[in-house]
Amino acid sequence: MGKLLPKRLGTAGTGDAQLLRKPELLAPAGDWECARAAIENGADAIYFGLECFNARLRAHNFATTELPEIMARLHERGVRGYVTFNTLVFADELAQAEDFLRKIIAAGTDAAIVQDVGICRLIRRLSPDFPIHASTQMSITSEAGVRFAAELGCSVAVLARECSLQEVAAIREKCEADWVSLPLEIFVHGALCVAYSGQCLTSEALGGRSANRGECAQACRLPYELISDGKNVPLGDRRYLLSPQDLAGLDALPGIVRAGVSSLKIEGRLKSPEYVAAVTGVYRRALDKAWAELGPQAEALASSTAVSGKPAASGETPSAQEERYQLDMTFSRGFHTGWLEGIDNQQLVHARFGKKRGVRLGTVKSTTPHGLLIVPEGPVKPGDGVVVDQGRPDLPEAGGNVNAVEPQGKLLFLRLHGDALQRVRIEPGSIVWKTADPALERTLRQSFEVEQPRYKRPLEARTEGADGQPLRLTVWDEEGLEAVAESAQPLETAQRQPLAEAILRKQLGRLGDTPFFLAALDNRLPGGLMLPLSLLNACRREAVERLLEKRRTGQRWTLLSPSDNEADDETKMTAGPEAIPPPSAKANPALIPLVRSLEQLDAALEHPAGDIYVELENPRRYPEAVERVRAAGAGHTVWVAPPRIFKTGEDWIIKQLLGCGADGFLARNHEHLRALAGQRLRGDFSLNVANPLTARWLIERWGLERLTCSYDLNASQLAALLESAPPAWFEVTLHQHMPMFHMEHCVFCAFLSSGKDFRDCGRPCETQSVSLRDRVGAEHPLKADAGCRNTLFNARAQTGAEFAQDLLGLGVRHFRIEFLNESPQEVRETLHRYAALLRGEINGTQLWHELRLVNQLGVTRGTLRD
Repeated sequence: MGKLLPKRLGTAGTGDAQLLRKPELLAPAGDWECARAAIENGADAIYFGLECFNARLRAHNFATTELPEIMARLHERGVRGYVTFNTLVFADELAQAEDFLRKIIAAGTDAAIVQDVGICRLIRRLSPDFPIHASTQMSITSEAGVRFAAELGCSVAVLARECSLQEVAAIREKCEADWVSLPLEIFVHGALCVAYSGQCLTSEALGGRSANRGECAQACRLPYELISDGKNVPLGDRRYLLSPQDLAGLDALPGIVRAGVSSLKIEGRLKSPEYVAAVTGVYRRALDKAWAELGPQAEALASSTAVSGKPAASGETPSAQEERYQLDMTFSRGFHTGWLEGIDNQQLVHARFGKKRGVRLGTVKSTTPHGLLIVPEGPVKPGDGVVVDQGRPDLPEAGGNVNAVEPQGKLLFLRLHGDALQRVRIEPGSIVWKTADPALERTLRQSFEVEQPRYKRPLEARTEGADGQPLRLTVWDEEGLEAVAESAQPLETAQRQPLAEAILRKQLGRLGDTPFFLAALDNRLPGGLMLPLSLLNACRREAVERLLEKRRTGQRWTLLSPSDNEADDETKMTAGPEAIPPPSAKANPALIPLVRSLEQLDAALEHPAGDIYVELENPRRYPEAVERVRAAGAGHTVWVAPPRIFKTGEDWIIKQLLGCGADGFLARNHEHLRALAGQRLRGDFSLNVANPLTARWLIERWGLERLTCSYDLNASQLAALLESAPPAWFEVTLHQHMPMFHMEHCVFCAFLSSGKDFRDCGRPCETQSVSLRDRVGAEHPLKADAGCRNTLFNARAQTGAEFAQDLLGLGVRHFRIEFLNESPQEVRETLHRYAALLRGEINGTQLWHELRLVNQLGVTRGTLRD
């Protein structure tokens, strides 16, 4: 009873009808105020983090001890609560992670949002039924990723932000064709990461802070210069080359619903409660409207009050212009549909600024020490905050609060508080932005600083009884929970005014400070009966309170005790290395070069026989690379490294791989695991192997020969992994230019062409050598792959040479040496020096001084020698 009705609609491109359900609206909550803002503005669910293991450590977050109270309050309001457990977890943290997870499950949390494969495995050991949502940090971009998540026991898959609606619909259709019916969640509003979530190593490479551990330093929001073939490319005031506009999927909502999306996620656990209130309210109204207008059953379903809640407060619905203003003012770097409507590299990044702006007020005509004379374009009033944007990130910005607005013909003079304008010379033509509106903030706060519930959810009721029997009142909510109460006295024949349906509706609808409104009444009472209204009201109060108590109790998940898992081999493995056979001390260490050009390959072939990894931008050149290895005749084996991301429609790349004749492949994503099954496979760093549970799943389930340890591991964390699982499972990258940003955004297309994507950009990536120069003068090389995705590499190579002997002692026998733009001679010299290092002929300090490398293993702080 009370469940939302599905709609069966035709899908674009098919003649079949699909069963659609109204998507959940999922809002962020960085603290209690944000949670209230989400609840009172119509969120169906919120997501929030705890003290650790969440990807927004800078948010206030909640304490684990608060979980029971949080969940009771959410459930009373008909709102689900999901805990973000969306970071990688290291081997020496698994015991702590298990303790956190037990508390999360016991508190009746509705789900955990998880990035780490090993944590999914751990949750399933602890509870067979607790819901897991596969985080966007899992980089799910195709149906293979959804199947991967389903096999791990996930109940929802959060797709990468880079998926278009066409790709989302295709993923859903292909999954359903294979009987994989995992609900799909996408982001619809908020900040866009320029890099694929779960694949960004920039903060770590530059500052020792891991984005996969909740410590993103937002290097994408900084200015860069574009260098092409050694020359600076003049871009005017466009300096923020990696800072996307914020996502706004408002206009795309009908298409999102038609694509079969089950949950609409709003970004913003670091944002203010006013932001949460505004965005949740705007999307609540838009989603309800889009749902009501869909399909042939729209009119009937729109009239069913059981399909959504409603605000209790009266008042006019904001206009579209007013709603856009709220979105702009609460947080905006400019809005765009992101990748929802496909790739448009000219629109995604405007590159003028990388921080919050708000509403554009106009341009500067002239200035005085006390204010700005502007050509107005937007509304402004005393009390608003403004800032002047000169398109010069090297200059401090001027601005302040408006004391007075003085019309001067068609111009406006903004008299500002303080002396901010006296410190900066402002050029005419500079843009003025409104960055704060205290009046709007007060209005938004009023939406959630309320004594009684503002947003109410539907309640349905049924009345039954007969003369001489108690009135029986049954109530139920939209989730199907129900409660029953009976009147303290029996019904009797009415002498004057019987209980007509109008009276029942009025009295049962007096739900006051409860979180309900009466959506429907099924009156089964015979006519001509009466009951004192005081008893009817008491019956209503009792039934509603019983229903609320059921809601507060929430779902109770199975939670197994530690003894239930004593026979679990995985549990034994995470307890320590004693059950693992020691590595053979006789095995010779092997260097595995990864090369990115045929010239580097020729140089690597001069090294003693062994494995060589080859990564080329054009997969059609792999047969030539394989032929060169075969022609060398020195016993080398060649392994191909495909693109890190696979998206629907890129099967041609898989065909090229299978036909190139390579000895094996580096599996870098979910599609490689499935499509290349039966081939020799090794897992690459992009699979984010940080603990033994993840390693075991990939080795045993997917038949991988070996795994590259995650680049998030520092030396001590790497040691913990090697001590908790067979060292023979792993190889360690000892030398590389760290791949920092890996992104769908194509800098070549956006700033070296006028095209939208690969179809009209002219392919400047094939003819120009490009790098991005940062604020300290480092020039980071930029490369494109076969899918037109870009990777920005660290300008300087780094080495873990000083840790090589410790790693050998821990059992590591396979070391990767990655090359980027090095010449053939540099490849020869580097391999020669590392071979000498592993033989003990030179030490690590000598090597990194000789090669002028950054002395660093992994990207987070730490050392093997504690």
